[in-house]
Amino acid sequence: MTKVEIALPGQAADADALALPVAQPLGGDGAKIVDEKLGGRLARLGESGELRGERGEAVLLHLNGELDAPRLVAAGVGKREEVDADALRTAASATAQALSRVGGTLVWLLDESLPVPLPEQAAALVEGTILGSYSPGRWKAKNETKAPERIVIGHADDPELRAAVERAAIVAERANRARDLSNMPPNELTPHTLGERAKELAAEHEHLTCEVLGTRELDDLGMGALSAVGRGSRNEPRLIVLRYDPPGARDDMLLGLVGKSITFDAGGISIKPSGGMQDMKGDMSGGAGTLHGIGALAALGTPVRAIAALAAAENLPGGDAFRPGDILRAANGKTIEVINTDAEGRLVLADALWYVRREGATHVLDLATLTGAMELALGDLYAGGFANDAEWGELVVEAGRRSGDLIWPFPLHPRYRRYIDSSFADMKNGSTLRQGSPALAAEFLHEFAGDGPWMHVDMAGPAFLERSRGDYLRVPGGTGWGVRLIAELGRLVA
Repeated sequence: MTKVEIALPGQAADADALALPVAQPLGGDGAKIVDEKLGGRLARLGESGELRGERGEAVLLHLNGELDAPRLVAAGVGKREEVDADALRTAASATAQALSRVGGTLVWLLDESLPVPLPEQAAALVEGTILGSYSPGRWKAKNETKAPERIVIGHADDPELRAAVERAAIVAERANRARDLSNMPPNELTPHTLGERAKELAAEHEHLTCEVLGTRELDDLGMGALSAVGRGSRNEPRLIVLRYDPPGARDDMLLGLVGKSITFDAGGISIKPSGGMQDMKGDMSGGAGTLHGIGALAALGTPVRAIAALAAAENLPGGDAFRPGDILRAANGKTIEVINTDAEGRLVLADALWYVRREGATHVLDLATLTGAMELALGDLYAGGFANDAEWGELVVEAGRRSGDLIWPFPLHPRYRRYIDSSFADMKNGSTLRQGSPALAAEFLHEFAGDGPWMHVDMAGPAFLERSRGDYLRVPGGTGWGVRLIAELGRLVA
């Protein structure tokens, strides 16, 4: 994990690089102080157009003793009056990429003239640096990308500032761990090995426990939906359950977290087109975010009780695979006609939602890369949210706004229920009409969400990227979406 410290500029020993947020128009307090020591070099770069302060711009300068480091990155944050945490994260990510062959110690200089409080400014810079230095190439024989080993916030030490940067470092590190899971090849990450990773995580924390339910336990619980999805693979399905029970937590709140964890999705008998199928290793990104989200709660010591259920399976065609036309019985007793085996995510979530309610969850959130239509609607920035309780939905959306895991609310309406009416079972797992697929999927899950506040988040767009998003998420693959959301939601409800 990257070390994070606070020290006055000049007191951070062995700095390999300094970095400074630069806003438009050029000439903020921090930039003026630095530019005086550089003999007006920043001003001249601004006049020539090489330094514009645009959001995401990173201009690397090599120094000759003018400052306490051999390098300086001038990191653009955009128009001064529009600077927010997202602009600072983006600047930090661009800085990390500019220094990706350097590593070592990075010292961030803060700018009090920016319209962002210093603790929030420092936290965003730390978070963006850690997220921006992530490399998906860990399976390369030679991966030359270097992340900073140490991030120093160049400021007088202050308890509020220290708490903000330490929290940001923990949450960003957990998001990167979730990215590792999403990016793992499916020959390495199966439902079984995901369960092993969850056990390893639980062993790190005093108040976090894990149990993994296998085929026999799923059958005993009547989880016919989850079991059916995993039947076509030799890698059997699992329900991975983590419980976080810290001291001092509220007795009237048990946060239920459910993550879709399809470690590879070929579509089953309703097989997907081959183009792009390699990215279906990322269909467990909801589970990755859920796993390391509850891990973040434990690492932060957040005083909120939580239970997480990862519904893990491989959806493959095989001799024992479930078929279109099959009728499954879920754990809550309701029957489901299968019309499309590639609509498997809602099936595994159905049994997991029932389980966390059975275990006493009062407020439930599920995360799932569920429908391609949601990605078409919102692209790679926002997830779509469907809530059965307005207050709970607004709280989750607010947690997303604060954390950067953004959610846009969509309607949960009973009239969408008719899309999944079946002549043969209580419901079917999709519709033959090319209409409203995220909403009808949410109505399907509503049948299993039980009593009490619940929100379904369809994160198909921002969870796994095909290309750079152009902000602080600059590499393809898993994004760790959901970790920051859960960490912030825990803070709001504690």
